[in-house]
Amino acid sequence: MSKRVALVTGGIGGIGSAICEALLAQGRTVVANCHPSEEQDAVKWQAAHKEKGMDMEIFPADVSSFEDASAMVEDIIKRHGSLDIIVNCAGITRDKTLKKMDVGSWTAVISVNLNSVFNVTRPAIDGMLNNGFGRIVNISSVNGQKGQFGQTNYSAAKAGMHGFTMALAQETARKNVMVNTVSPGYIETAMTAAVPEDIRNAIIATIPAARMGQPKEIADAVAFLSSDDNTYITGANLPVNGGLYMG
Repeated sequence: MSKRVALVTGGIGGIGSAICEALLAQGRTVVANCHPSEEQDAVKWQAAHKEKGMDMEIFPADVSSFEDASAMVEDIIKRHGSLDIIVNCAGITRDKTLKKMDVGSWTAVISVNLNSVFNVTRPAIDGMLNNGFGRIVNISSVNGQKGQFGQTNYSAAKAGMHGFTMALAQETARKNVMVNTVSPGYIETAMTAAVPEDIRNAIIATIPAARMGQPKEIADAVAFLSSDDNTYITGANLPVNGGLYMG
């Protein structure tokens, strides 16, 4: 059997990188997507990983565009013969209270965080169903479960991702296409590291595990759900949040 081919959108970010590394360790052929504006950073990311013996592809494409996402998926399938695993990890924030939120801030977050899930998955789903194998993991957020002040756009998009998961899971389970969600809590990344220490400490004080999570802990959850051995878990939302929110 040829190696499974995995696409990770937002693949060069903190969590995305860890996911790419975990899938590569599973023996997958890994394609890391990034926004075209990040292509130079992606080339450096690729080179740094190659120096460590981790050979992964990069593919710049705007996943908020159905045309760009479709062209990316079609190219991957043409070159590799299939696209077996999708991890929808691309995401942005444009935080404001609703009374201050403009249409652009709403639309940008919905387009990148939620519409991209459709844009990337739709052109790949026929091949997965025809091949009798597929693993789709959508990276949501604890804030899609509980909501968050100043994040009506982000919380709505992340909640919508799991709605997509549950509906698609019902359509594809008989064909061995498992669709699941992972909802991270606060994770130690460059973005959270930039938060002032007093605010970070206040956040950590609300987490029962008394720490932020590591990107690898999200990646391990993704690797588990996307494994060939997972043939019965679908439509699930796996929270990885240190006990911050228990639904």
